[in-house]
Amino acid sequence: MKKLRRTPSERVSGFLKDWSLPRQMAGQSAFSEAAKSAASRHLRPRLEEADTIGTSICPFCAVGCSQLVYAKDGKPIHVEGDPRSPVNQGTLCPKGAGTLGLLTSPLRVNHVKYRAPHATEWEEKPLDWAMERIAQLTKRTRDETFVEKLADGTQVNHTLGISSIGGATMDNEENYLIKKMLGGGLGMVSIENQARI
Repeated sequence: MKKLRRTPSERVSGFLKDWSLPRQMAGQSAFSEAAKSAASRHLRPRLEEADTIGTSICPFCAVGCSQLVYAKDGKPIHVEGDPRSPVNQGTLCPKGAGTLGLLTSPLRVNHVKYRAPHATEWEEKPLDWAMERIAQLTKRTRDETFVEKLADGTQVNHTLGISSIGGATMDNEENYLIKKMLGGGLGMVSIENQARI
């Protein structure tokens, strides 16, 4: 079937009929059909295909902005600020707005990587193995380096063989508990937070 060519006046007439501005200027409400065009009638919400909406907290700083994570088939497709949050009221800074890239980046490491001493290659290990190894090495180092008293008899109950660095997303309460557990429990002296560095 041969498509008929429209004349310039027919194109202008068609455009004016479809353009919403003349209808709105003629008094029709911008909230009614007057605001729609042939193109907008076929538009669909970009998040319509999400089958799950979850909540999360932005991982980049200690502000704790709430996020809505839209997913389809178990994979995130969009992240935006949660308007119900008194912290960010639906807004996100540029770092928080880039969370989807963090979640879906092909460069993201999703498994424990371990490189044995003097090895040149990384190998994947189970998370349980890694947590057990960290606990064993922490205990061994603490036992080997723990000092109860200094030479002059001053009781110190500390170790200088282990240190800790926390992340900027940790809030005051988490840092308080970490200080109590690592300082009071294990005797660590060097406890720092990335937010101060």
